[in-house]
Amino acid sequence: MSGKFEIFKSEKNHQFYFRLKARNGQIILQSEGYSTKANCLAGIESVKKYANDDKAYHKHDYHFDLKSTKNGRIIGSSEKYNSNSAINNGIDSVKKNAPTAHIEDLSTKA
Repeated sequence: MSGKFEIFKSEKNHQFYFRLKARNGQIILQSEGYSTKANCLAGIESVKKYANDDKAYHKHDYHFDLKSTKNGRIIGSSEKYNSNSAINNGIDSVKKNAPTAHIEDLSTKA
């Protein structure tokens, strides 16, 4: 079984978000807010598209961003890590899980 994308809606700002979880349930990438579910789904498709493109990953001090190589916009960001090797493991996990991850829509659940 591969990882999964979860879509959820914030009660605070009413925006849609996604997070990519590995098979073990750990969140490995999460999005910024989207005004519509359709845009959120498009963000997920972008993660799947760019997941295996090394040029799309941008490492920072303690995390990484996955960016579109077309327009440079951030698609998703990782959690904070404590080492460069942990960042690399996170990137490897996105590459492994994202392309075949199924989508679970939590925004429709009460």
